[in-house]
Amino acid sequence: MRKTILTALAVLAIGGAATGLVVAQAQPAPPAPDAGGPPPQRGMGWMHRGHDWQQRGGMMQRLRAFALVYPQKDRKLTPPDVQKIAEAFLLWHGNHDWKVVNVAPTADGPIGFALATQDGSVIARFTMDPHTAEVERIS
Repeated sequence: MRKTILTALAVLAIGGAATGLVVAQAQPAPPAPDAGGPPPQRGMGWMHRGHDWQQRGGMMQRLRAFALVYPQKDRKLTPPDVQKIAEAFLLWHGNHDWKVVNVAPTADGPIGFALATQDGSVIARFTMDPHTAEVERIS
């Protein structure tokens, strides 16, 4: 009887191990680390993602909104232009409290301006290149 029980346990142990091997081999391999999306496309495949960006309100949709406006090489900005751009930047970011002050050309070419609170306290000073519209914070 004892041999029968030991034989039965041995058969169950071997059978369980064999079953475990079969089940382990039946599982698919895990995906590669970079396989998360569709396969890369050749040529201009990046353009096919435009529909996803439109649905999410992404950059492509925002760029299409102003597609008729072509940037000029020389912007030819004047102090009133710089004031409008800085005010538009504040409004674009939802800031209705600050204002643009002290807009004037500097001695070396750029146009200077400052951002101030409603009471006139200057928060920061900037310059904008009148040809490229590049902004630089100076204080």
